[in-house]
Amino acid sequence: MPLYIVRQDITKMQVDAIVNAANHTLLGGGGVDGAIHLAAGQGLLAECRTLGGCETGKAKITAGYDLPARYVIHTVGPVWQGGGQNERELLASCYRSSMELALEKGLESIAFPLISAGAYGYPKGEALRVALGVLEEYVLGYEITVYLVIFDKASFALGSKLFADIAAYIDDGYALLREEEREQRMRRQMLARDHTERRQAKKAYDRLADTAPDPLAEGERRALYTLLEELDESFSRALLRLIDEKGMTDVQCYKKANVDRKHFSKIRKDEFYRPSKPTVLAFAIALELDLKETEALLKKAGFALSSSSRSDLIVKYFIERGNYNIFEINEALFAFDQSVLGA
Repeated sequence: MPLYIVRQDITKMQVDAIVNAANHTLLGGGGVDGAIHLAAGQGLLAECRTLGGCETGKAKITAGYDLPARYVIHTVGPVWQGGGQNERELLASCYRSSMELALEKGLESIAFPLISAGAYGYPKGEALRVALGVLEEYVLGYEITVYLVIFDKASFALGSKLFADIAAYIDDGYALLREEEREQRMRRQMLARDHTERRQAKKAYDRLADTAPDPLAEGERRALYTLLEELDESFSRALLRLIDEKGMTDVQCYKKANVDRKHFSKIRKDEFYRPSKPTVLAFAIALELDLKETEALLKKAGFALSSSSRSDLIVKYFIERGNYNIFEINEALFAFDQSVLGA
């Protein structure tokens, strides 16, 4: 099932469980912890008093009380001390422990905050990468929908080398676009002249046609019928063919594309299904298509990569570098305020 990155108030998420970035006492505190306790009401605090606290990297579960979520999973993240005190492993353990509790309960959806990235001081960019690294394992291996709830844009390390490289790539793409626009203007001028000449020629042809039958008319009709019979394969057929050619199963493909099972089922059953562009790109990433193959798949759905689209340039950046990790691509898209792929 897919992994969504969303900007939202976690206390308003309508999921089976939300995760609370708690302290050792589990009795409430500041930030996300305080907001969840406030929204859940006194019943949550009363149940938490019976749990005896929680160790760093571990998790415990309670009812959701006044929250839209049925459950709250409480986990205690590490305090950042420079990175040399096992912080990364403890933070990863928070996500794993929470996911294991969710799976034990048979939950179908769960929402996480960015654990330890607030008052505990864990660098936001690194905290995000730990979260995505662990959660990726679970969405690929289990039928559970996961939300990573990002409260503010500052959660992203936009100063990192990766994002700086992407920003430079986008700037280069826009520079190329400006050159393309100049060439396009020149082509349009030429086409306008050609159009005028063709219009004049058509008028002359029409005058002749009024006095003589057109012997080519029947042949042109037959040619049109032939073209209609040879319509290109649909997106749905093309996708299923590519899955087979790549030696993948349907499940492997839609999970790698970050697309849920129901959405894929619609595509598979409806030969004339019209997907969105992010969905097509998600499958191109899952199938590890090169740029030419990606363009071909997009064309099946009536789309194309555009140098004027920041989102397209980001996807192109990753494809050119052979990086087909959709979660890393979505992290970059989200950081640049673009729609993520698949989910």
